[in-house]
Amino acid sequence: MGGEIWVYPFSEGSAEMRELLGNKGANLAEMTHVLAPDRVPDGFTVTTTACVEYMRSGEVPDGFDEQVAEGVAQLESAVGKRFGDPDDPLLLSVRSGAPVSMPGMLDTVLNLGLNDGTVAGLAAGSGNPRFAWDSRRRLVQMFSEVVEGVPAAEFETALTEARENAGVELDRDLDADEVRALVARFLEINERHTGHAFPDDPHEQLRRAIRAVFDSWKNERAVTYRRLNGIPDHLGTAVTVQRMVFGNLGQTSGSGVAFTRDPSDGAPGADGDFLLDAQGEDVVAGVRNTEDLDGLAARMPEQHAELLESLDRLEKHYRDIQDVEYTIERGRLYILQTRSAKRHALAAVRFAVDAVSESLLDREGALRTIDPGSLDALLHDSFDPEDSYEELTRGVAASPGAARGAIVLSAGEAEARAAEGQDVILVRPFTSADDVGGFDAARGILTSQGGKSSHAAIVARGMGRPCVCGAAEVVVDSGGERLAIGGRELAPGDVIAIDGSTGVVTADEVHLVPPRVSDTFTQVLEWADDMRRLGVRANADTAEAARQARELGAEGIGLCRTEHMFFGSDREQLVRDMFIAGELERSRGVGESSDPGAGGEFADALGRLGELQRSDFAAILHEMRGLPVTIRLLDPPIHEFVDVESFRRDLTDAERTGNREAIERARTRLEVAAGLEETNPMLGTRGARLGLLLPGLYAMQGRAAVEAAAEVAGGGDAPRLELMLPLIAFESELESLRGLVERAIDEALEAVGATLEVTIGTMIELPRACLIAGALARRADFFSFGTNDLTQTALGLSRDDAERGFLPAYLAGALVARSPFESLDREGVGELVRIAVERGRAADASLKLGICGEHGGDPESIEFFHEVGLDYVSCSPFRVPIARVAAARAALD
Repeated sequence: MGGEIWVYPFSEGSAEMRELLGNKGANLAEMTHVLAPDRVPDGFTVTTTACVEYMRSGEVPDGFDEQVAEGVAQLESAVGKRFGDPDDPLLLSVRSGAPVSMPGMLDTVLNLGLNDGTVAGLAAGSGNPRFAWDSRRRLVQMFSEVVEGVPAAEFETALTEARENAGVELDRDLDADEVRALVARFLEINERHTGHAFPDDPHEQLRRAIRAVFDSWKNERAVTYRRLNGIPDHLGTAVTVQRMVFGNLGQTSGSGVAFTRDPSDGAPGADGDFLLDAQGEDVVAGVRNTEDLDGLAARMPEQHAELLESLDRLEKHYRDIQDVEYTIERGRLYILQTRSAKRHALAAVRFAVDAVSESLLDREGALRTIDPGSLDALLHDSFDPEDSYEELTRGVAASPGAARGAIVLSAGEAEARAAEGQDVILVRPFTSADDVGGFDAARGILTSQGGKSSHAAIVARGMGRPCVCGAAEVVVDSGGERLAIGGRELAPGDVIAIDGSTGVVTADEVHLVPPRVSDTFTQVLEWADDMRRLGVRANADTAEAARQARELGAEGIGLCRTEHMFFGSDREQLVRDMFIAGELERSRGVGESSDPGAGGEFADALGRLGELQRSDFAAILHEMRGLPVTIRLLDPPIHEFVDVESFRRDLTDAERTGNREAIERARTRLEVAAGLEETNPMLGTRGARLGLLLPGLYAMQGRAAVEAAAEVAGGGDAPRLELMLPLIAFESELESLRGLVERAIDEALEAVGATLEVTIGTMIELPRACLIAGALARRADFFSFGTNDLTQTALGLSRDDAERGFLPAYLAGALVARSPFESLDREGVGELVRIAVERGRAADASLKLGICGEHGGDPESIEFFHEVGLDYVSCSPFRVPIARVAAARAALD
């Protein structure tokens, strides 16, 4: 591999080289061609392939160091300064740049090239000794933390003590001598922890910094972020090496982050943060509250105008909202980075609509700027406008949506409490990349420092979490045991609510109300409907869920789980009685009639359940207004209703009464319940097996569905009824149960005097069913893939046990990129789906195919379902809009 190119000057790259140069490196290269000359500080990029080779072997590849040295030499020639020159030194930054944006997750080292000799030259050349020593201080701190693993707390403690001794509040108020003394202390801290002196050789600093950025690809926070965002582990990160420019050179300098549009709601016009006399990390870290761009306009109108011109040019070139880092060095504007902005879904949708109206994009291009998975954030709650509450404080509205939960003061506590089922709000002075796990666990984030471009805001928007930043009246004590908000004393565990759309924080009880689909979102959904091929249905078991699904654009119900209709104390008791009575009759050889008039406990229980089912089905069919409704016949593991312990309690209660008849009945029922216990009920007597053992059960459900459909049809709607037989493994099961259900349908139609077309299909959720799909297609009107159980049976694992047990370790160890229950396992489960589609359609070219597992709402899985030729996906009601856009994206891609 010695002849491979590991280093590319910015001038030789382009946006198309993103996988090789990373997001940052590709954009830096592109900007050198888009913006005015010398607007982008020069540099070079180390490729992702170098990182991958380093991770594979533990060593940089052959020729790597020589190519880096050549890159430095070319940079020296271009800028007219030498790296390590004691008189006028060139200083470098080393930044990560993965192909996919991972804000704050990987490492950065700035001000490389400083030592006791070059710091003197920097002081003389800048005329500002305080700036030179502060740059040296920053290098020692960042290098020690990132490269040598020295705990950050040691440096923060030293900084705090230096400020206290000097009687100042901010680092920038320390004078040159005080900073110089601080550097000496930082060097002592480094040597105490590492056992060696801080490296003064600039080239050694650079070599080690690049390797440290490579290593950061595998740090815990980066691994967690990739797992949460579905980013592959094999990509590696590029490294950009760039000439330093300085925003901390006094009142004509500063640094900031700007967005070409508001990243929270997509409102037109540049938005962002600015810090006077500061380097870029001060802005992103959120340790000082920033000014907005109006503050920059007031202080430096010429530079503000130049920035707006650059922002406009970049947005028009990239045709997307841009997130731009910039520095002003003594009145001269530099653009350090641009990338497509992490925006809230509200902003993504508005930008798409505005971009089309502005002729920046066509509809297809606009839809491609929207991440379908992010649209879940548009379905976040907000404060009920009817509620009144005391506003404790108001901060920056950094990520829309409202959340309510118990205060936690650390990411670890957020993860622990959320795992126990608690809703929590993560409250911090500011957040860091190490808090990413807490972001995922928390309902919302509140910080006392930072603005819209702080780490908290960017990550919250990317994750769709409500966030309020820069709420200065939030004060957390140094021990992390108490806090005050707006002067009110609170403690961890106290409940607060935040509104990331307005910045409001309150401790009063407020109700959260569900969102409404905006006009702009409706427009995007209409575009998606025009472009997609896949139909989108919803999984709904109640009339209310059906109504929500239809309002959100569902084209039918792809899964109505009848066992979910039996939850609730009265119904559960009735189902228990039905199972016990049915098993008693079956064991005694009594015919299982579903006719209530036939007498017996089983028939009586079926009759009462049938009336409940008829009523429930009618309400759902009425809500769907003639759209197709797929009703899955009963498919519970019996243990969900027949709990042996409850029958033991019944026997104990009967024994207390002394009633011999009651005792005998309770004992018999306990014996039957114990006989129904199974070692692995998820693979036991459920679905088709249950229907064959208790045929009256499925006959009752078929009759109830037809009676409900006839009732709704009489009211003017024309229902489209589809009955689905679950857990079919053998063609004979399907043939037998179809015949049983067809007879019940015919009897019901004759009884009500109606004519109704009812289709009967099967749920494909076992590997054997996929393999014999051709045979099943000859007896089924449709297939619906139950990918939840198909994943369990194909992978040989229980979802509940896996998610409680080994699956988190698999995810943490990168053995799998995402849970197979969240995103379809394409190579295994997906291949079974593909086989079933091919064999089913070969037997019946008109066979209708859908999917009703939870994967039906996952954008990546939807892409696969489009590819293999399914007709529709079905998902939970509130994921219907996501599925509509994801289906359109799949068609476009």
